[in-house]
Amino acid sequence: MYIIPAIDILDKQVVRLREGKYDEVTTYDINLEEMIEKYQSNGTEFVHIIDLNGAKGDFTNQQYLFNIIQKTDMKVQYGGGVRSIEKVKELIDAGVHRVIVGTQAITNPEFLDELSRLYCNGIKCSDHIVVAIDVLDEVIKYSGWMESSPVKLIDYIDRCLNLGFFRFLCTDINKDGKLGGAGIDLYKKLLDHSPIIKLIASGGISSLEDIKALDELRIEACVVGKAIYENRISIEEIKEWNLRSLINF
Repeated sequence: MYIIPAIDILDKQVVRLREGKYDEVTTYDINLEEMIEKYQSNGTEFVHIIDLNGAKGDFTNQQYLFNIIQKTDMKVQYGGGVRSIEKVKELIDAGVHRVIVGTQAITNPEFLDELSRLYCNGIKCSDHIVVAIDVLDEVIKYSGWMESSPVKLIDYIDRCLNLGFFRFLCTDINKDGKLGGAGIDLYKKLLDHSPIIKLIASGGISSLEDIKALDELRIEACVVGKAIYENRISIEEIKEWNLRSLINF
């Protein structure tokens, strides 16, 4: 399992939200370029960037983000307001390695259908797509976690797989931003149902013990944010873990 450091951007500042609430924001005294350089200099090759402005339909951060992404060799997994096929293509053309789709994929069935047929740089765009599933008590939430989907969690996984999407970013909302431990039970249920999925865990990871517990589930990767900023997990520990994971792989 690989650890992917998370960076949330709001108004061009590095921040963290508690349970996705914009009025419960912590701002950190470091900018995006410095964060990426810090991770890259410690051997990390993947970073998870969420444009919180974009998630609200405000793309004033986008060119700023593109300029930084295009100057780095870091592979970027990017999310925030991706609600059209054109936006997916724009992000991939700008150098984004993986694009996260969430709300639009849940609310508009035709979006995933069309995306499953699309080619980006000569290969199927589905290879560059991460389907975000934000879950609260096994209910799929969307639109900044304000709305609930009537679609059952397992049924949604199956539909995505049938369309060729195999990588999922699953956030346990009950755990997110609280440093209270990862949603082990939720991830185990998903993997028991569909062992073939590539699952990226997110939310609540507070220590290397949490990461070890996820690793035992044979999860592909986990996203870690607040635990790094709060010095619960060091960048050096992430480097050592990822190097061992590559060797074992």
